Amino acid sequence: MTRLFLAIAVIGALIIGATQLTARASAADWHTYDEAEFMMAQKKGKTIVVDVYADWCPTCRAQAPILDELRAEKQTSEILFVKVNFDDEKAFLRANRVPRQSTVIVFNGTKEVARSIAETNRTRLRRVVLNAL
Repeated sequence: MTRLFLAIAVIGALIIGATQLTARASAADWHTYDEAEFMMAQKKGKTIVVDVYADWCPTCRAQAPILDELRAEKQTSEILFVKVNFDDEKAFLRANRVPRQSTVIVFNGTKEVARSIAETNRTRLRRVVLNAL
């Protein structure tokens, strides 16, 4: 009985560890907003997907796996995915007229080509981003 319990505990720990590692790897692939890096990417004409989020926002948490899924797709491999913290980056919010967290903006160079606010429907959010590419 003790060996069975130990085996179950080890398997559970491995599953939890793998889940946390995947979540950390996912978050690590996003670029944290840096004004100079962002402006340089815009000057180069890159396509940029911006996720304006807040840690406390349930809508942002619902959007995160959809955006992570998009980011991992081959067709978006050349796109820069940037996280902008709603609570910290007020200058970005003013410059881009962002009224609230859970806003996703797609830029093609310096031009905004798509925007979605508080969308949590997987199909619609994917459509907004993919149609802008």
